[in-house]
Amino acid sequence: MNTTIPTYQLNTLTKPERDVPAVFFMDHETVMPIVPIHLPYRSNYYKIGVCLRGSATMKCLIVLWLAVETVLAQPTDTTGRQIQSAYIPQQDIADVAHTLLPRWKRIVPHDSARLNTGGRFIFLAPQVGYTLQTSFLAQVLANVTFQRPGANVSTLVGSAAYTLNNQTILSLTNSVWNPQNRLVWMGDWRLMHYPQGTFGLGIINTSLNREISMDYEYLRVYQKVLKRIAPNLYAGLGYALDLHWNIVSRNRNREVVQISRYRYGVEGRSVSSGPLFSLLYDSRPNSINASRGYFVNLQYRPNMQLLGSDVNYQTLLLEGRTYLRPFPNSPGVFAFWSYNALTLNGNPPFLDLPSTGWDTYSNTGRGYVQGRFRGKNLLYLETEYRFNLTRNQFLGGVVFANAQTVTEAISGTFQRVAPAVGTGLRLKMNKFSRTNLAIDYAFGSDGSRGLFFNFGEVF
Repeated sequence: MNTTIPTYQLNTLTKPERDVPAVFFMDHETVMPIVPIHLPYRSNYYKIGVCLRGSATMKCLIVLWLAVETVLAQPTDTTGRQIQSAYIPQQDIADVAHTLLPRWKRIVPHDSARLNTGGRFIFLAPQVGYTLQTSFLAQVLANVTFQRPGANVSTLVGSAAYTLNNQTILSLTNSVWNPQNRLVWMGDWRLMHYPQGTFGLGIINTSLNREISMDYEYLRVYQKVLKRIAPNLYAGLGYALDLHWNIVSRNRNREVVQISRYRYGVEGRSVSSGPLFSLLYDSRPNSINASRGYFVNLQYRPNMQLLGSDVNYQTLLLEGRTYLRPFPNSPGVFAFWSYNALTLNGNPPFLDLPSTGWDTYSNTGRGYVQGRFRGKNLLYLETEYRFNLTRNQFLGGVVFANAQTVTEAISGTFQRVAPAVGTGLRLKMNKFSRTNLAIDYAFGSDGSRGLFFNFGEVF
């Protein structure tokens, strides 16, 4: 043929056998985007959908939509004549490596059918990286991605790292969806030897030149399970433990027992232990790299001496995310993130106070070192624009800006905002789970700046 004929992956419209719909609706993206349905797709054979039992309806509107899409897929030259074009398939690191090293049999391009049939994508690799709080580090990173029938994409991410700052970090995060999204398990587990700097409480009276070193061991156990109570709405319970021991705080080699006149949890040992009460709304088809949908997380945590906590205190986490396309067929995405950690009453241990970069994935505050700002209450807002740099989507880019504020130590009020801006590069590690390697550089206030790496999108 001289003319490219657009065809489409009809299997992206199917659902589990026990949940066969009567009518298929065409949309720009399905639950697990493989090739967006509005883009032409070509392979070595044509895919035909057949209804084996029950009934299925195909509206004439679909045929019309396909016809319009066929015309739109053909670009025109300056005279208005159609010129030949073809869909550029996505490529990830496996495709690029396979192209560069075709004779190396161990490099196998990723196959979308593995997710559709209950398979898994497993990524395991040694890495050398850098962060402001760790300096250079060597780590082994493991990422497992899978999808159960009718469910969102599930992920398990684990790492073991050692840094030039004599830090040892073991971590495991999980987000596992049961079939049909009936239940979701979410967790954040860490075991760390973690000497790091802190700069006091608040913003006004803190400076990078007034660093206080803290050395400690840390165990974090956060795990919760939520049940679907309405479409995309979940409620559930969990447990949270923050245990720090061997805490030593030094200011110019002199041990201190209080920081910014705050003495709780500055030396020795501290424990925060309590149940979690969670309410979650999540309409994102893919949490690894969302391009649409909403995420709202409300979490109440009463820490209790009855459960081993040093003191009774209560916290509330309010978090929201949304993703918008500036134009209907634009590949670019605007992403917005609000993260707010509040202390309702009591005095949390110093290391358990809300702080920059201490969210689940340590992603808040690009442009600042982890722990740069700390207070009883933290408000954080970030926006990011994501776009493709290459037509095969192997390389992408972002520009972003964020702002944060914490309550001051003495007044207990918000008095100043710390902004940051930056840009970054994205390398497609897996085109079906849409996992990117994020490399960002950001500038904050007071001379703060730095390079930031992340496996997956920051939010």
